[in-house]
Amino acid sequence: MKFGLTTEQQLLVEAIRGFVETELMPYEEEVERTDKVRPELIAQIKERAIRAGFYAANMPEELGGGGLDHVSLTLMERELGRTSFALHYVVARPSNILRACKGDQIERYLLPAIRGERVECLAMTEPGAGSDLRSMKTRAVRQGDQYVINGTKHFISYADVADFIVLFAASGEESTAKGSRKMITSFLVDKGIPGLEVRMGPKSVSHRGYHHCELVFADCRLPASQILGEEHRGFDVANTWLGATRLTVATQCVGRAQRALEMATKWAATRQQFGQTIGKFQGTSFKLADMATEIAAAELLVLNAAWKTDQGTAMDQDYAMAKLYATEMLARVTDNAVQIFGGMGLMAEVGVERLWRDARVERIWDGTSEIQRHIISRALLRPQED
Repeated sequence: MKFGLTTEQQLLVEAIRGFVETELMPYEEEVERTDKVRPELIAQIKERAIRAGFYAANMPEELGGGGLDHVSLTLMERELGRTSFALHYVVARPSNILRACKGDQIERYLLPAIRGERVECLAMTEPGAGSDLRSMKTRAVRQGDQYVINGTKHFISYADVADFIVLFAASGEESTAKGSRKMITSFLVDKGIPGLEVRMGPKSVSHRGYHHCELVFADCRLPASQILGEEHRGFDVANTWLGATRLTVATQCVGRAQRALEMATKWAATRQQFGQTIGKFQGTSFKLADMATEIAAAELLVLNAAWKTDQGTAMDQDYAMAKLYATEMLARVTDNAVQIFGGMGLMAEVGVERLWRDARVERIWDGTSEIQRHIISRALLRPQED
C-alpha cells in the first residue's frame, strides 16, 4: 500500500476535521452535562453534514451516497472519533447491512437511510446472549405468511432515536456435525408496531448522550416481506456489517487517542513543577513517546485493513487485529494522559477523564478483546489442523 494520502484524501481530512471542530466539539460539554443530544441539535448536525457531503459517505454514489473508498472512510471516521460519540454518530454511516434490502425495502428503508430521512439500529445482543449469538432466545416463528416474534434484546444502541430496527432472531434449528444449532433470520422492524416495547436501559459511564435500550417483543407480528436477506441466513447479512463496524471502532479509537496525546503534550509543555515544565522529566516525556508510538502502530494496522478491504483481500483477522490493538491502545493512552495531568486529569472541566471513561467500552462492544483474540488465533491454527 502507499502510505501517502492523495490530494483528495488530504482535503477530506481537513474538511472533516474543520466540521468536527466547528459543528460538534462546541456541544461536548452540554452532552456530558445533560446526557442527551437535543432533537433540534441532531437535526442541525444532520442538515449540515448532508450539505457538506459527509452523510452516508459509505454508500455508493448511484444510490445517493458519498461513494468513498474504505481508506478515505477510515480517515473520515478517525477525525470523527476525536469528539463525543453521541455527537459524531449523528453524522451517520447507514449500516452496510441495509445493502441487503430488496424490492420495496429499498424505497422504504435503504434510500431513506441514505438521504437521512430514517435511521436504523441493530438488535443482536440479549441478556443471555452477548458474544454467543447462537444462544439467542428471541424467536421468530412462522405462521403462514407472517412471523411471530417473542423475546428481549438489550444494549441496543440508538434504539431511542432510531426509526426502525434490524432485528436478529432464531428462526429454526439445523443439524450439524457438532449437533443441533440455531438458524438466525434478520428482519426490518418499524418502531411503533404492536407487540414491540422500547425501554431505556441502565445508565452507562461511557459515551454520555448515546443511549442503549431494551427491546421487548411480545407476539409481535411481521409479514414475511420484512425479512432482510434470506430466511435462516441472518449470519450472512451480519457478516457484511461486522468487519466494517470493527474497523470503524478501531479508527475512531485512533482519533480519540490522538486528541488525548495532543492534550497531554500541551499540558506537559506548560505545566511547571520543581522549577521546570513536567515534560522535561523522563517520567512524563517517556510516557508521551510511548503514547505516540502506540498510536502510530494502531493507525498502520487500521489503514492496512482498510486498504486490504479496497483490494478485496481483507480477512476477518485483519479487522480483529485492528480492533484489538486500537481499543487496548486507547485504554493505555488515555490512562497515561490522566496520569500526566495528575489530579486535574480526573476533573470534568479538563476533558481528559471523558476520553478515559469512554475508552472502556471499546474493548467490549462489537466483539470483545477476547473474541478478537479468538478470531486471530483460529486463523493461525486452522491451516495446521487441516
